[in-house]
Amino acid sequence: MSEQTSSLLDRFGRFLARRLQSESSGYEPYTPSDPATLHRTLQPGDILLIEGNQRISAAIKYLTQSTWSHAALYVGDALPEPEDGSDRPRLIEVNLGDGCIAVPLSKYRTYNTRICRASGLTPDDRDAIVSFMIGKLGLRYDMRNIFDLLRYFMPTPPVPVRWRRRMIALGSGDPTRAICSSLIAQAFQNVRYPILPEVTRAPGRASAQSTFSRSEILHIRHYTLFTPRDFDLSPFFEIVKPTLAFGFDYKKLLWARDQNGEATAISGGSD
Repeated sequence: MSEQTSSLLDRFGRFLARRLQSESSGYEPYTPSDPATLHRTLQPGDILLIEGNQRISAAIKYLTQSTWSHAALYVGDALPEPEDGSDRPRLIEVNLGDGCIAVPLSKYRTYNTRICRASGLTPDDRDAIVSFMIGKLGLRYDMRNIFDLLRYFMPTPPVPVRWRRRMIALGSGDPTRAICSSLIAQAFQNVRYPILPEVTRAPGRASAQSTFSRSEILHIRHYTLFTPRDFDLSPFFEIVKPTLAFGFDYKKLLWARDQNGEATAISGGSD
């Protein structure tokens, strides 16, 4: 491929990436994230799942049959404070067009999120996972694989269920993955931490009942095929809810009341 052709493909690829990252109108989160509460709840090594509202998010939600279209890894205070006084970057994620970057928690203040925490993760392995992700900062995408970008312009591609997961992988090399869950899965697999259960028929242990399910689990053992939903479904990751992590007393909630004096909606609360 000539240098001029390569440059044209790269520019066109970046144009497509910008279009795929454009946000859909009318998105309203049910429980938007509070950065301060997330900061108080999150621990290094936690995975933050995000319900995105970009064009590519719609395709990922459909292909994975899940509300979660994006994933980021929380690294705590491992990265330095910005010199310009802006919010400290505490999440590492992979974005189409940007590659692997660090962002503040405030980026997702208006999105539905979920915290997934690896159960029993040792401090050394936690540090290794964080270091792995930090070491990937600056990893870029190859935008010349136009076909991989174009297929995401179909929010509901007419493909059989068994092929949908493989449509998630963008390109053929590590720098060309469509979603951050692939890189996060690689970080956990490097310390031999499981994400989805092994396929087994041993008595008393979970097993996939259908041939398709067993094949699906075997396929997604490779990190490039993991999706944000897999951390949510994993039996080895806890779901941590910030509203419950530090105690919850429903008696302290304040409720709005309608004209008849009946409670209709929560208007606030106290710690």
